[in-house]
Amino acid sequence: MTDQTSPERSAGSVAPPRAAEVESGPNPVAVGFSVLAGSMMLLTGIYHAIVGLAAIIDDKFFVATANYSFEFDTTTWGWLQLISGLVLVVTAGGIFGGHTWARVVGIAVAGLSAVESFFFIPYHPVWAILIIAFDVVAIWALSVYGSNGRPRQG
Repeated sequence: MTDQTSPERSAGSVAPPRAAEVESGPNPVAVGFSVLAGSMMLLTGIYHAIVGLAAIIDDKFFVATANYSFEFDTTTWGWLQLISGLVLVVTAGGIFGGHTWARVVGIAVAGLSAVESFFFIPYHPVWAILIIAFDVVAIWALSVYGSNGRPRQG
């Protein structure tokens, strides 16, 4: 490499670095979407854990609509809710910490949470649909931006 000096950069002056020379930090939009996804997953995880505990403690707490295609044992379903809620909370903590594994696991767990909430529709339809919406937003927020904080290309 040869040292080329320009009129703006003489040997005795200190010029500010060019834009290409500056090491940029994470994209603030990506950070915002990660916080949104983590918050949605934290809320969803807490909700799943509370619903799971209610189903485990009182087997008759949830009453399904008549003639629903899917019928599950409430206690077993409560344990599944509790475990998935705890996994969602731990994953949300990983997302807040900026871990790449949490982004990957978060997409998978939020997808499973949406499917799980689909089966909860006959018990509490409004809450189940709201949780499905939270999961979709979390999946979108985690998958739109790459791990380097830049939008994914093509």
